[in-house]
Amino acid sequence: METRKLGNSDLKITPVGFGAWAIGGPGWEFAWGPQDDKDSIAAIHRALELGVNWIDTAAVYGTGHSEQVVARALREWRGARPYVFTKCTLTWDENRKVKPNHSAASIRRECEDSLRRLQLETIDLYQMHWPPSDNGPALEEAWQAMRDLQKAGKVRWIGVSNFNVPQIQRAEKIAPVTSLQPPYSLIRRKIEEEILPYCQKRGIGVISYAPMASGLLTGAMTRERAAALPPDDFRTRNKEFQEPRLSKNLELVERLRQVGARHGRGPGEVAIAWVLRLPAITGAIVGARNAKQVDGVMRAGELKLTSEEIAEIEGAAVAATAS
Repeated sequence: METRKLGNSDLKITPVGFGAWAIGGPGWEFAWGPQDDKDSIAAIHRALELGVNWIDTAAVYGTGHSEQVVARALREWRGARPYVFTKCTLTWDENRKVKPNHSAASIRRECEDSLRRLQLETIDLYQMHWPPSDNGPALEEAWQAMRDLQKAGKVRWIGVSNFNVPQIQRAEKIAPVTSLQPPYSLIRRKIEEEILPYCQKRGIGVISYAPMASGLLTGAMTRERAAALPPDDFRTRNKEFQEPRLSKNLELVERLRQVGARHGRGPGEVAIAWVLRLPAITGAIVGARNAKQVDGVMRAGELKLTSEEIAEIEGAAVAATAS
């Protein structure tokens, strides 16, 4: 696969990276339902076989379990080690209830815990998962702590996730921001207004998450499947998976399917290729829960849509997102 330089770093990443949220497994408030660890490891290995060279996880995914599964997969992998990206500031209690913590002490502890679970000496990209909910000075405290970890060699590069432009600017006063991780898909385009132009101007890499809208645009989601999602699948609380939004989204999927058929590709690959069409986007985080799913999406970076196809897709998306 081709590679792209991530922001101000020396990391050259493939257009698609493996997203490890769902492989965290069940039993916590942002789970995706039951997950077999063997399937997860097979999915990671298949992605690496296809040339993917980075994995994005977070301490909170499965309350530590995703990082442990990533470590197992890498321990059993015989090829070159991919870059490993993870995140901090979301912690949990003994009941696996998630709670934010932006204190320097917490971030230092979280980093050590992630290094232990991942069985790494250095994290390639360490990201602040969310800014403080009150938008207060804890943002600066957290970013300074991450800068200190970078200086100490615990992490190579530092980035942010779910930040707006003013929040990025506050962080930049302390240390350069290597990357931003925002949500971006055909049905969630807010970052096009201010965030993407700012990141492009400042040379900040952008690795977008949920390019297939949490599985909604893969072509595998149906009304029946949406209705049968497990109770602990966070998507049951997402209005995009409920009527009247669901039917409109499934109509968009059919248009993606039509475009993909011209290239011998599935709708999920078209959705990802659309995200990657912009030069401001460095890469897209693509989740998969088994090797078969990997085969259907991880080469989406090779799909180049024509301007006519992009216009066709965006017209369908506007119709789907109209209230």
